[in-house]
Amino acid sequence: MRRLLVVAGARPNYVKVAPLVDAWRQLAGAAPLLVNTGQHYDDAMADVFFRDLGLPEPDRDLGVGSGTHAVQTARMMTAFEAVCLELRPGLVVVVGDVNSTLAAALVAAKLTIPLAHVEAGLRSFDRTMPEEVNRVVTDQLADLLFTPSRDAGENLAREGIPPGRVHFVGNVMIDTLERCRPRATFDRVRDRFPVEERTYALLTLHRPANVDRLEALSGIAEAIRKVAGVMPVIFPVHPRTRGRLAEFGLGSWLEDVILTEPLGYLDFLALTAHARVVLTDSGGLQEETTALGVPCVTLRESTERPVTVTEGTNRLAGTGAAAILEGFHRALAATGPGRRPELWDGRAAGRIAAVLQRVLAER
Repeated sequence: MRRLLVVAGARPNYVKVAPLVDAWRQLAGAAPLLVNTGQHYDDAMADVFFRDLGLPEPDRDLGVGSGTHAVQTARMMTAFEAVCLELRPGLVVVVGDVNSTLAAALVAAKLTIPLAHVEAGLRSFDRTMPEEVNRVVTDQLADLLFTPSRDAGENLAREGIPPGRVHFVGNVMIDTLERCRPRATFDRVRDRFPVEERTYALLTLHRPANVDRLEALSGIAEAIRKVAGVMPVIFPVHPRTRGRLAEFGLGSWLEDVILTEPLGYLDFLALTAHARVVLTDSGGLQEETTALGVPCVTLRESTERPVTVTEGTNRLAGTGAAAILEGFHRALAATGPGRRPELWDGRAAGRIAAVLQRVLAER
């Protein structure tokens, strides 16, 4: 049986890939081939995730680094094509919606290597988001589509994807969360932040639509300044965001915010699990807060994860200061933790691995 090849390249990819690697090792008796594109490449953005998640050294590290979407995707495609021609995998697995996902999907399709997409079918219906384009194209190319929620399958059906290619397996990110949660105690971070459990807000901010536009970033900054007057705000600052704040002259609003460099998975999970509220423009964090029962305010106009709103703890607030503050206060007033969506049970990777093994054996 020819080998399975799994592709990762950015922080959210590593969280989704880790349980897949473990599940495949247990099922097949050998680790899959692992390719890291290097879309995220420094210690804070990549290496610490490999350590925290127990990921093996990748079989190939493409080291593409940063660049525009076109430049980065092109570099990945060129390098990944060479890897596929060398290793001749029987099936390529991509996860999520980053440029690494799209680049590997395009190469696999052009080389006629069967392609599986984990986290398929998510849609924000906002084509201004680069991730939305990556999601739509990857799903059209994939031979196997693993969905995390029922609405994702409905999206694929509307787009004409044959139902036999679609497998509802649940959310693989929750596998990693459940495995790591016992180690993500508040004691991991207590000595670094002057806060107590359930007394602070956790902020993340990185999407170009929010940080590259002065109007959007100013509105968010105004709201966060007021949130910081209610409770401490801890802000692990993404390198992109730090640069834009300096460029736009908005650094002064950070004076009342507790700043830190990007954190590893375990430290960040500890802060998330013990926060009073999370404010974010991250997709994955909407899911993790729902699983943890932590109120979440999403600083976006749309979400590709509506199940976190209809069933979980998430609220869409947009980027205007007044709307964010309203969402924040509603989150504080909310009662009950919401409920976990169907099959967010920590066993998604095993279900995925079983399908992959069957398909590889048949081929």
